[in-house]
Amino acid sequence: MRALICVDIQNDFCPGGALEVKDGLAAAEVANQLMDRFDLVVATQDWHPANHKSFAAMHPWRRPGDVIELNGLEQILWPIHCVQGSFGAEFVRELRTDAFEKVFVKGTDPEIDSYSGFFDNGHRKATGLGDYLKEKGVEEVYIVGLALDVCVKFTVLDALELGFKTYLVEDGCRGVNLKPKDSDRAVMEMKEKGTIIVTAAEVD
Repeated sequence: MRALICVDIQNDFCPGGALEVKDGLAAAEVANQLMDRFDLVVATQDWHPANHKSFAAMHPWRRPGDVIELNGLEQILWPIHCVQGSFGAEFVRELRTDAFEKVFVKGTDPEIDSYSGFFDNGHRKATGLGDYLKEKGVEEVYIVGLALDVCVKFTVLDALELGFKTYLVEDGCRGVNLKPKDSDRAVMEMKEKGTIIVTAAEVD
């Protein structure tokens, strides 16, 4: 069995959002096209408390893009985004959320960031997504969403670690690109680790 995982297709990552990803709505468009081809569709959702330590505003004199150490891990600081219950944290209205079997929230602990849909960045706590997919008999996952070079990348890498045959639907993703070509490097890393790179048209 195979599943489609839609990563963080939320208002704050789309045009006009607090952490806007260029052309982010394209991820919703591709995800919608793919949903009917899968028996199981799930989503991840960034769901931060307002005092999350990954927010630059929580650190005097720091700006988005700065890197600090947070509880023993390297942490990029971000603008305030996807705060629990806010409009920015909602899925974009263009996305067919009615197709989601289940939504897995992440980033809920203010002390540690969670890029991956499976674990926090220190692999200290699981979201439940991995166990859920295995209980459903899923062996292959196809991943779309935002942002390609951050949350999508780490979700893909964890899916591989958990033993899923993992596909990245590249045209269903867009990157933040804090540095030029971050997305290209992310795709290369995913491919080197064993990810199969496909386009939506190649998914039957």
